[in-house]
Amino acid sequence: MSGVRTAVVIGGGIAGQVAAVALQRAGIEPTVHEAHDRDADGVGAFLGLGLNGIDALRTVGMEAPVIARGIATPRMVLLNGRGRVLADVPNGGVLHDGTSAITIRRPDLYAALRDEAERRSIPTEYGMRLTGIRHTDGGVQAQFADGRTAEADVLVGADGIRSTTRRLLDPKAPDASYVGFLNTGGHARGVDVPGPAGVNHLCFGRRAFFGWVKAPDGEVWWFANPPAPHEPDPGGLAAIPAELWRARLLDLFADDRTPAVDLIRATDDVFSPWITYDLPSVPTWHDRRTVVIGDAAHAVSPSAGQGAAMAIEDAVVLARCLRDLDDAPVALARYEQLRRERVERVRAQGRRNGTGKTVGPLGRVVRDLVLPLVMRQLFRNGRDPLRWMWDHHIDWDTSVTLSAATAVAR
Repeated sequence: MSGVRTAVVIGGGIAGQVAAVALQRAGIEPTVHEAHDRDADGVGAFLGLGLNGIDALRTVGMEAPVIARGIATPRMVLLNGRGRVLADVPNGGVLHDGTSAITIRRPDLYAALRDEAERRSIPTEYGMRLTGIRHTDGGVQAQFADGRTAEADVLVGADGIRSTTRRLLDPKAPDASYVGFLNTGGHARGVDVPGPAGVNHLCFGRRAFFGWVKAPDGEVWWFANPPAPHEPDPGGLAAIPAELWRARLLDLFADDRTPAVDLIRATDDVFSPWITYDLPSVPTWHDRRTVVIGDAAHAVSPSAGQGAAMAIEDAVVLARCLRDLDDAPVALARYEQLRRERVERVRAQGRRNGTGKTVGPLGRVVRDLVLPLVMRQLFRNGRDPLRWMWDHHIDWDTSVTLSAATAVAR
C-alpha cells in the first residue's frame, strides 16, 4: 500500500480533473486548486481526442460522458487547396467495442471531466493562484497568492503550458516555443460541405491550413492556422476587430477551392486568434514531493492531435505509480521513466506534422505530388504508421514495479 495518502492538484483543467479522479481511484485523497475564480465553461474551441486518450479515460471510468459529448471521427481526408484529395485514411482505427476517435468542444470535454470529479465528491478550490512550494518534514506545502496554504503528501502540477509549478521546480526550465502559426475557428450552419458527418477534412490551402468536421446535426466545426513567421504580440492579436479578422481569413482562402470561404462567412462568431506553442524538452519533471504532468511537462503542437490524450495518460500513470510504490520520490521517478520517451516522441511527431502547414509554392507542388504516394505506401495493406500512438494501453489492474534504474536510485 502506498505511503501517499493526500495530494494537492494545481490546475483544474483536463490534466487536473483526470489526475484527481485517478488519484482517488488509487486510494489517495486529492484536492484541486484552480487559479481562476470560476470554471472554464464556454472557454476554448474544439480538439481531437484519439483512441489512446479515450482508452486511458476508460481505465478510471470517465470515458462515457466524454464520448457522449463528442462527434465520432473515424476517418481523416487530406486535401490541397484545389480540393484534390491527397489521402483518405483511418483516424486511428477503433477500440474493441467499436469506439472511434472523437472531436469535442474543449468546454464540453472540460465540463464532462469536471462533472465526473464533482460526482465523486472531489473538492475544487477556485481563486488559488500558486506562488510558492515548500517541503515539510512529511510532505509538501503549496502557497497561494492570497496567503492561503495547502499541505499534502505530494503536489501535482497540472497548470498548463505556462506552469508555475514547472518554474518553481526549476527556475531554468524552458519556456513555451512558438511553432510558426496561429489558431482560429468557429461553428457554421447552412453550408453544404462534402462528405458525411464525422470525417476530419484537413486541407493544405495555398496560403494557410484549414480543417473542418461536420456534426450529425449539420453544424460544421472548422479551424484555420494562419501562418505568422514571427511570434505576434498577444495584446495586438486581441485588439484586432472581429470583422477585420474575418476579412483577413477570407482573403487567405479566397483562391482555394474548398468550403473555407463559405464557412467563414456563415460563422456568427469567428474565434479571436491565439498563438500556437509547444514546449521544448523539460529537464526536470519532479523532485521529492512535486511533479508536473500534461502541458506543464510536455506541451505538444496541436498538429499532433494528442495534447489532451497525453495529459490524460500522464494522470493515470502517475496515479498507478503513487498507488503501487510506497516511497513518493521513487514513485515520481518511475512515473517519469514510464512517460518521458513516449511524450517526447509524440512532441516530435507534432512538430513534423506542423511543418507542412507553412510551405511555399514549390514546397506545395512537391507535397501534392509526393504525399499521395507516401500515404498509400504507409497505409498499404491496412497498416497505420501511427499505430504506436493510437494503440497505447494503460493496464490499471497491473501493479507498477520498480525498474532497475529506479531501484538503484532508491
